[in-house]
Amino acid sequence: MKTHGDPHPLSVGDVSARSGVAVSALHFYEREGLIHSVRNAGNQRRYARDVLRRVAVVKVAQRAGIPLAAIREALETLPDARTPTQADWSRLSRRWRGDLDARIAQLTKLRDQLDGCIGCGCLSLKACPLRNPGDEAGSEGPGARYLET
Repeated sequence: MKTHGDPHPLSVGDVSARSGVAVSALHFYEREGLIHSVRNAGNQRRYARDVLRRVAVVKVAQRAGIPLAAIREALETLPDARTPTQADWSRLSRRWRGDLDARIAQLTKLRDQLDGCIGCGCLSLKACPLRNPGDEAGSEGPGARYLET
């Protein structure tokens, strides 16, 4: 990332205020390679203004349920780690469409089966599609199967 072409690079506080994302989240995004900064003479982070769009893309993708690793992989496909354009966003979002469609189908099925759940956590119910789909636990024998250690 270059900020020398930007006469007014943004501080982390500026990016936070303008994006609505906490400073701690911005630091996390940077550690995860989603955004980049440079350090000024006082060793403070400075961001080019285009980081605001990159943060917006990350937040929208997160809201859609895309894991950060997949977001990072998608952003890494951009030349010179540039900020996504509208065309880039269309291409990136198409990458995630299949996964989203599968999750939507899974959640729809879960929602439609929810009324059959009595919410007790009882694994003796062979028909429980929520906690024991296909009676997988029953095939392992009697007794509790989902013990946390």
